Amino acid sequence: MRRAWLRDIARDRTPNRGRRFGQALVLAHELRGAVDALYAHFLHTPASVARYAANLLGVPWAVSAHAKDVWTTPEWEKREKLESCRWLVTCTELNARHLSALSPEPGKVSLVYHGLDLSVFSAPPPCPDAPMSPPAAELEILSVGRAVEKKGYDDLLAALARLPTELPWRFRHIGGGQLIAALKQQATELGLDDRIDWCGAKRQPEVLSALRRCDVFVLASRVTAGGDRDGLPNVLMEAFSQGVACVSTNVSAIPELIEDGVNGVLVEPRDITALAEQIERLLREPALRTKLGQAALARVTGRFSHEAGLAHLASKLAAI
Repeated sequence: MRRAWLRDIARDRTPNRGRRFGQALVLAHELRGAVDALYAHFLHTPASVARYAANLLGVPWAVSAHAKDVWTTPEWEKREKLESCRWLVTCTELNARHLSALSPEPGKVSLVYHGLDLSVFSAPPPCPDAPMSPPAAELEILSVGRAVEKKGYDDLLAALARLPTELPWRFRHIGGGQLIAALKQQATELGLDDRIDWCGAKRQPEVLSALRRCDVFVLASRVTAGGDRDGLPNVLMEAFSQGVACVSTNVSAIPELIEDGVNGVLVEPRDITALAEQIERLLREPALRTKLGQAALARVTGRFSHEAGLAHLASKLAAI
């Protein structure tokens, strides 16, 4: 293990690499004689600690890979971890193709979507037939996510500023994040303050209630300069589970969920004009929102329940 760590630190002379070594020593000491294998979530730091500790303990190890950890870990490190681990599961087909191409044994890599607990995110109760909302009724645009660069909230605000002034809408954001203050300042400069509610972080039942209340859900994901990006955002699956019409971007694994024009709408990342046009289109066309929302609900219930993924992962853990 010491030799493996010395090779790694020669290529990555960072304090974090030193911490990984120390954490592995402690973990191996505490687990000595108590485990038959190690399993880590995330391919960057947690997988390094598990790899070093498994080497010390003389046991196999396995790992789940997700989003940032896949796309910001150096290629040499991914290759060596894939060679060392017993198996790897990842939550998107895009990730699986990328990691299989780096593995000496592509069969080590398998796809396990996160999926939803549909007992929690159950379909919304049916609404009785009612006349369409009058044109003056305020329509609600919702987004849920951390205010970080890869979520593209500055692009979304710029798109909202392009909506026609006579169109009645309100935007609600749920989530914390380091860019909240900057986004609020941007909203002020764009003249959007009186149309936006910054709701902060909310508990899951409150998020579910907000999804059931909104008319359109938007997530303007993009790839950052450092390569960070979403995988398949759970919030999109959650919105689908409530039959909400969604607008998002053609980034990472989002097209694995959203088929443009069938169960949602996709635009290219950072295309603010297209984003504004598609939001406006959905706000103006309630029948289209209903059609896309119904298709979204069918898609998530038919393909993205968490039960199949849990069963697959349980069988792999039992085999190790």
